[in-house]
Amino acid sequence: MAAASILPDSLLGLRIHFVGAKGTGVAALAEILSSLGARLSGSDVAEIFYTDEILNTLGVTMNVGFDAANLPADAELVIHSAAYSRDSNPELVTAAKRGLPILSYPEALGALSRRSISAGICGVHGKTTTTAFAGSLAKALDLPATVLAGSAVASFGGRCTVIRGDRFFVAETCEYRRHFLNFMPVRIVLTSIESDHQDFYPTFDDIYRAFLDYLRLLPPAGELIYCADDAGAARAAAEIKAEKADLKLSPYGETAEGAYRLSNYRTGFGRATFSLAGFERDFSLRVPGRHLALDATAALVLALSILREERGSDTVRPEDLDAATAALATFAGSKRRSEVLGEAGGVLFMDDYGHHPTAVRDTIRGIKEFWPERRLVVDFMSHTYSRTKALFDEFASCLDDADAVVMHGIYASAREKPDPEVSGRGLYEETRRRSKKGKSFFYYEDVLEGEAELASFLKPGDLFLTMGAGNNWKLGEALKADLAARSGTK
Repeated sequence: MAAASILPDSLLGLRIHFVGAKGTGVAALAEILSSLGARLSGSDVAEIFYTDEILNTLGVTMNVGFDAANLPADAELVIHSAAYSRDSNPELVTAAKRGLPILSYPEALGALSRRSISAGICGVHGKTTTTAFAGSLAKALDLPATVLAGSAVASFGGRCTVIRGDRFFVAETCEYRRHFLNFMPVRIVLTSIESDHQDFYPTFDDIYRAFLDYLRLLPPAGELIYCADDAGAARAAAEIKAEKADLKLSPYGETAEGAYRLSNYRTGFGRATFSLAGFERDFSLRVPGRHLALDATAALVLALSILREERGSDTVRPEDLDAATAALATFAGSKRRSEVLGEAGGVLFMDDYGHHPTAVRDTIRGIKEFWPERRLVVDFMSHTYSRTKALFDEFASCLDDADAVVMHGIYASAREKPDPEVSGRGLYEETRRRSKKGKSFFYYEDVLEGEAELASFLKPGDLFLTMGAGNNWKLGEALKADLAARSGTK
């Protein structure tokens, strides 16, 4: 059954069961479907995640572990995390035997996109933060929109969604395994295209073609909002415009032509400020990095485009811009995206999900600009053997701006086997070889091995940043607790 026909016009009372309900995306879907009147149940592992509280608040009946008996007798639809197979998960196997409709998370997201005027936010970097900015702007501009981000967002009340109506739908859409091709966009925000997910896209051309196929889903007179500063995004915009001349192209960035050309980026006193060519005002952010100014601009382009459609007018009122400016200025970030965890023993602790060399480099530079007086200690854990091997040289140089570096073994993915040709130790040695002299380096195969040594190394005034898609965030939490105990603070 096609995803487009799975969801009925009314979801009131529909019994939906979630397999892998604690996943960020699936829990966000649960929020949206609950708001539309569906009755929900789910199952997942025993480990506690921040989504447990969200699911509990929604009244989702949860089961620990996976068992055929968990599937309710009156279930009418099953939605599952892409991490679980329909061939082996007992609940999905049972659902298939019953003849129940089954949707993966990307398919369910696609089905939702067909119910609204939808915008998909995509890119190798920046899509989560751009979506988070978009949700904050949707709230500020009172847009009748639902927004789904791939991480908890402070301005969303610590959740992953903003739900203010269903005329418009804005969602983070993922390129992995071409999942975003399930989505049906009227608008697309494209932040970047670079080589990534080498286990599925061995070459840049492979991933580039996937993005191009996504852009081809735009309808006549659809809109592509793209970063002119990113070579891959700019190339794709030019190619899709040649194929579909009726598309509206809205570039943004420092090299963009038009109203969203960004200039005069500067930092000071814990804030970043920048200008846009089409606006007689400055915009400011409390989150660090020029790349986040680009993400904020992308979200502003999208929000104002939706506002114009909703109003049926090209005019944006001064009070609208005041509201948007205030929303950007108070944006506090999202979970694991330049997230400030707090201070202990005079050391500021932060965590970031960046796991691609470009994102790692840009994030470190942005943080250094924000806190130039602090010694920046970066703890980085590479994610997947295939990515580390394909981008080895880039990884070995992306930590250059850190004042001290901590590294670990590669955080493996369940979808691939270890590769004897690449290792975390090898990446560490190459990174150290290329580095300027005098920088401190540490290597611990297991994350918590370095807790005692690093607790002694860190000094008041330092900034300790954990980076990556692995589990090294646990080291930051442990060190923060250690220093808090030593200093008598919480």
